[in-house]
Amino acid sequence: MSSVSAPTLHPAGDRLVYANSRADFGSDSYVGQLWEARTDGATPPRRITRGRSDSAPRYAPDGTLLAFLRPVDGKAQLHVLDARGGESTQVTDAPLGVADFDWSPDSKLLAYTAAVPEDGRYGTVTGVGAEAEAPRLLSTPVYRLNGAGYTQDKPVQIFLVEVPDPGAEPFVAPTGRGIPAGDSATDDGAPTALPKAQQLTEEAARHGSPRFSADGRSLLYTVDTFAGIDLRTHLFRRELATDTAEEIVTATLSVSQAVESLDGQWLFALAVDLGESVRDFIGGQTGIYVRPVAQAEASRESDARGSEWTRLTGEDQDFTESPRLVPFGIDSVLTAERIRGAQWLRQVSRAGEQATLVDGPGVVTGMDAVGSLVALSYVAVNAPGEIAVLHSGAVHPLTGYGAELARNMTVAALQEVTVAAPDGYPVHGWLLVPEGEGPHPVLLNIHGGPFSQYGWGFFDEAQVYVEAGYAVLICNPRGSSGYGRAHARAIKGTMGTVDLVDVLAFVDQTLASHPELDADRLGIMGGSYGGYLTAWAISQDHRFTAAIVERGYLDPASFVGSSDIGWFFTDEYVGTDPAAIAAQSPMAQIDSVRTPTFVIHSEQDLRCPVEQGQRYFAELIRRDVPAQLLLFPGENHELSRAGRPLHRKERFDAILDWWARYLPTEANPRRD
Repeated sequence: MSSVSAPTLHPAGDRLVYANSRADFGSDSYVGQLWEARTDGATPPRRITRGRSDSAPRYAPDGTLLAFLRPVDGKAQLHVLDARGGESTQVTDAPLGVADFDWSPDSKLLAYTAAVPEDGRYGTVTGVGAEAEAPRLLSTPVYRLNGAGYTQDKPVQIFLVEVPDPGAEPFVAPTGRGIPAGDSATDDGAPTALPKAQQLTEEAARHGSPRFSADGRSLLYTVDTFAGIDLRTHLFRRELATDTAEEIVTATLSVSQAVESLDGQWLFALAVDLGESVRDFIGGQTGIYVRPVAQAEASRESDARGSEWTRLTGEDQDFTESPRLVPFGIDSVLTAERIRGAQWLRQVSRAGEQATLVDGPGVVTGMDAVGSLVALSYVAVNAPGEIAVLHSGAVHPLTGYGAELARNMTVAALQEVTVAAPDGYPVHGWLLVPEGEGPHPVLLNIHGGPFSQYGWGFFDEAQVYVEAGYAVLICNPRGSSGYGRAHARAIKGTMGTVDLVDVLAFVDQTLASHPELDADRLGIMGGSYGGYLTAWAISQDHRFTAAIVERGYLDPASFVGSSDIGWFFTDEYVGTDPAAIAAQSPMAQIDSVRTPTFVIHSEQDLRCPVEQGQRYFAELIRRDVPAQLLLFPGENHELSRAGRPLHRKERFDAILDWWARYLPTEANPRRD
């Protein structure tokens, strides 16, 4: 399996560069390099770097340089490469690595984000490990983030750095008698003459999404504070000449990114309105907003700052998963809308006009544009990642990773299915069936979120289970994304009601219409919210032979004090009344569980903390329910998607062992 980054187009439009990444079991890590492809497709893509894990390529606006991220001592650092080829030059030495970056329009500067460790922590004092650091004094509930750990003691700041000339004389560290008096050099000769970066921000917060203005005089960026008062991400503009910053957003909009149009007249933002409480995130349909740049610059004179923002997209259109906004044409942006299991490429103008550039089955994951030429990365049913360009309204692939995958395995097709719930509500999903006549045992997979979706992309989970002889059912019940605001908010305060009704109706009616499926051999599984609904289902319904509850949201009450999002998630989804919480809690219903259950969790999971799985497993054992607990060290909530390759393989091995015990197949026989 190969995944690809968003492409970056050379300003000449004749070529593009992307990053290719794959799991390597030998090193138990992800490895990948940058690849160049000609936009006319005349020659196959070629590898242009040889780093261990190069990523996030981006051409300079003048086309002379290519910037990208490369790990140095395990931390991602900015590098630049002559666009004609050669060796790269390291630009940064951020102690905790670089996260995001942007080129200035004149190609002379790079703005980037990097976490700044508090003195005495994260290796800033030699010989002082995490266990010997000073205690942390916390005053707000927002102090940890899954995958990042503690956050208040390493705020993410924005830096500005001049781009070095890759063709300049390389630095050679002085040694011995060549060391100037009062100076020092590193013993290993590592570069010490990196360009000095200027730190632009100081606030103890998470700054992100830096984007230069069209004229290069200012920088747009987002700010997440640690206050814990609301869920808003603020948008700021910093004037570089005066080093002054001004917030330019309404009191209820939460902005994830913003960019100016190519003519510098319009400011586009990807944002969601959180309502009067500034916490009402459930089913938030992230939209594209716009305001004139001149009006934004003048907003400091207005008492109603930010009131001029206009939503350009429909109230039921959702752009939550849109990649980096790309200016296109004079006054438009390219963005991606998730819709019914797909993610379509849209062009949105400042007047609100929309053009669909890519639709149908598939998931657009990134894009870039030069003039009228558009390049994109996407996931297809039979490919975990491809690169393409648009010509005459059609997608022309430049890569063939799906074909390469097909040479090594049979990729099962997605059969689209829509059924009616008992109240008549349509439930949309898919069926994957293994080869052979059957009848095949069936696994119902439930996605996380709940504001997420299954869909028209390569899904490694389903493919593994189909190859092992199982039919797989996936659907998007009420609570999911991609079907409008009402669909997403249908389970607010009522989790485990219509969502359970929907998934069971999907099972019943698909079984009834497909005789190749074995209605007497059913398994159920899911992670995160999918773990929640799996645990809830087996407390309410006993049709399933066995279950797998992974990284589940299992006890809403204890989630409040242990999860990184617990301080708002439970309140908004299940409410604050103890009786209502218990009525929606799998832990409170565990006396009714009889289904053999495999509990899988990661020890470093801060989203659904490990105590959720440990306590659920303990309560199953106390009630003599057949159960096992599998714990992964060093992994967080993203184990199944981004964990160590060997851990991901061991997870699949354990899952197949479990299903072989309770639902054996010819391809996955019982092992004891």
